[in-house]
Amino acid sequence: MSGIDLEQSSLGWHGLSGDRRFGMRLVEQTSDFPWLTASKFPELLLYRPTDFDAQTPEQLPTRVRCPTGQLFDIHSQELRSDIERRSGFRVELMAAKHGIFDDALISLIASSTAAQVCQEAGVPEDCRRFRANIEIEGDDPSAFMEDNWVGQTIIFGESRDSPAVYITKRDVRCKMLSLDPDTAEHQPMVLKTTSRLNDTNAGVYGTVIRIGNIKVGDLVFLQTN
Repeated sequence: MSGIDLEQSSLGWHGLSGDRRFGMRLVEQTSDFPWLTASKFPELLLYRPTDFDAQTPEQLPTRVRCPTGQLFDIHSQELRSDIERRSGFRVELMAAKHGIFDDALISLIASSTAAQVCQEAGVPEDCRRFRANIEIEGDDPSAFMEDNWVGQTIIFGESRDSPAVYITKRDVRCKMLSLDPDTAEHQPMVLKTTSRLNDTNAGVYGTVIRIGNIKVGDLVFLQTN
């Protein structure tokens, strides 16, 4: 569904607090990734989780705002019926204690990478379409600086026990990159541009090696291992 901007979050052993803890399972799917995603149903991006429960450790969403503006309880039959009617798929809500991820718990991208891809593709600059957990504004204004982070550690903050993520590999992109986050319109030039500029890679994946709180404005350091 729609990504949620956060001013701060807890970075734990299972990624960012509350991230991807729910999924809509395709009832008739038997594969090892049986989830309804925006690659199958682009309008899923127009659904927005909201009303986070401050009484739960991860402050999980309790309702979802649909494209029409209607609000439904996240566990309700009304939400499932709305998604089924629009998508044509039978679904059921599943909760996953440790989250549902494609390749890694954490994905990061430099703001300069998102800016250049969007500019070259002729679409408004918008980091949301890259679906990264963490956007980093670096001193280097060049795009795809993240490629050089693989095998190194990103540290969030200046203390010795600041949270940290070890960068494992580059993020190979798919159709999701080409979906406008506000309209769900398919704009194939974005993925084509990423392919032309950097062999379809944009951003990197990482694994958490030190937990803690992170927030917008934190100084970020690259540690060579």
